Amino acid sequence: MAITTSKQFRTSNLSLVVSKRAAALPALALLAAIGLSSCQTASTDTVIHIDKAQGSSENIASLTSVINANPQDPEGYNVRGTAYGRAGEFSKALADFNQAIQLNPKFYQAYANRGLIYRNMGKMPEAVADYNAALQINPNYDVAYIGRGNIYRVSGRDDDAFNDFSKAISLGTTDGRAYNGRGVIYQKRNQQDKAIDDFSKAISLSPNSPEPYNSRGVSYLAQNDDDNAFADFNHAIELNNNVAESWSNQAFVYERRGDKAKARRSYQHAVNLDPTYQPAKDGLARVGAGA
Repeated sequence: MAITTSKQFRTSNLSLVVSKRAAALPALALLAAIGLSSCQTASTDTVIHIDKAQGSSENIASLTSVINANPQDPEGYNVRGTAYGRAGEFSKALADFNQAIQLNPKFYQAYANRGLIYRNMGKMPEAVADYNAALQINPNYDVAYIGRGNIYRVSGRDDDAFNDFSKAISLGTTDGRAYNGRGVIYQKRNQQDKAIDDFSKAISLSPNSPEPYNSRGVSYLAQNDDDNAFADFNHAIELNNNVAESWSNQAFVYERRGDKAKARRSYQHAVNLDPTYQPAKDGLARVGAGA
């Protein structure tokens, strides 16, 4: 999820032949098999994507010089905190956001940014409290609804998450994560047409993000539309070939086709990228690791 400043500066988606067993799976059981029930799908857009260049000595020195020239300007701390956060320097980021809030207790963007840092540190209550504070100051701040909605979603509070994503959408957000997040909930509710509509909107807003492509592909799978699912998973890999979920999803289509050799290779690649990714581990066990 992007960190923002008061100026919205962002520092930095003919039918196949399937096996009878896989094709016969009910939609929700199929989704569970590839990880949706554990909120694996589309989870990567809820955390900071680390970019060490943001925390380079040259970049930080430049931002520090701005702060030194205007030590009472909270925006300088917010921007440097953003850089620290993107670089994975969470403690330093917290210190800067704390200072920005101390200088301006109404700085709702800094609350939301600090909330994202807490989210990445696994401090969910503190993160929610900061998103709440941001929304108390500015009830129309879409970024805070999306951030809080993502926490609710991974915590299993689907109704609360749905309401937050829908609120951000009603405010006219141009952030594709709101549509992706709501789409995942539609998906879990087995409302696949609505999910696909939301994922398509997310793709139109964030065409270079693999998450909504993976998400939409999962809904296509639930509708037994393997052609479109396979195309979405392959495009997700083209956008970022280091996401275990994309390779595992691609492997699942190969498995449904009955092509165990290709499924095995893709599942193995997913496990190599993330040894903890359970859907890939389960898939590899099904098709026979090393067979």
